Amino acid sequence: MKLAIVVPVAPFEPEEILLQSVRCLKELEFDGEKKILYVVDRNGKEDRRAELLRREGVEVLERNNTRGKRAGAINDGLKYLRSFKPEFVAIFDVDSKPEKNFLIENVKELIKCEKAYISSSPRRIYNAVNLVSKTVELEYHLLNYLIKKNGYKQFNGLIGVLRAKFLYEYGLNECAITEDADFSTRMHAMGYKAIYCDKSVLHEQSPLSWKEFYYQRKRWYFGGLQLWRYRELVKKSRKEFKYSWYLALTITYIPVLILPFLPILPLLILAKFRNLKKLIAVPGFVVYSLVLQSAALSAVVSYLRKRNVEWKAARRTA
Repeated sequence: MKLAIVVPVAPFEPEEILLQSVRCLKELEFDGEKKILYVVDRNGKEDRRAELLRREGVEVLERNNTRGKRAGAINDGLKYLRSFKPEFVAIFDVDSKPEKNFLIENVKELIKCEKAYISSSPRRIYNAVNLVSKTVELEYHLLNYLIKKNGYKQFNGLIGVLRAKFLYEYGLNECAITEDADFSTRMHAMGYKAIYCDKSVLHEQSPLSWKEFYYQRKRWYFGGLQLWRYRELVKKSRKEFKYSWYLALTITYIPVLILPFLPILPLLILAKFRNLKKLIAVPGFVVYSLVLQSAALSAVVSYLRKRNVEWKAARRTA
């Protein structure tokens, strides 16, 4: 059994985060042959990140452009790996810290279901250091629950383990702002499934300021609007997915609807965490819903005016 790990690296990603990433991924357990590939978009002639990664014993594909952004990097990585002939491809971001059993448990789930194109696990925030990140930490617990119950399981970034044959056959859309949601929509609409595996956990980082959070979510909202191009394809799909997809592309654009439920939030937080310090997320959720609403409206305006959105760099914590 062969598995390839692909990690796209944007020009702005710092060296220390890359080193943390590669050391984490090298420790992942897997019952078979494993190859780790970092696809690095170079940041000028003085960029030494590829050299540092090679010293860590992983393979590196360098790109002198940012064609297709993350989708382009993954597509190029797949071409590079074609001779390796992997059965499974795991995709991670540079801030991803999967538990050691992540690959083994998610591959097991894919083997159980031939119609599954991806399997992934609950997400957790590991840089909950301020109001923004602590609020997003709480949001992730809600999102994990919704993904588990939802007919449209969309794992942000396609971070998880995928069947290689589907990636090679359908590829990522390099024109889509959110290539992960684009691919997920196409796969679900064709009758394939996404598996939620709760036998492992994936840790990742949150935006550290409301400005970073705003630009991240504006891009997500804009990408969601692009998905309406698939409405005719979705109409012919199974009901469970179809209704969840429509809800995801409508109700989530009115996040202020959560404000009336904030009075019960402290009780939910205490029941979940049994930690008074987590209550800081209560005022955070007020700001959260307002920033989200602003991002949603801005994305709609940009979409209607046919103005693309920028991919903003996010700070990382070591």
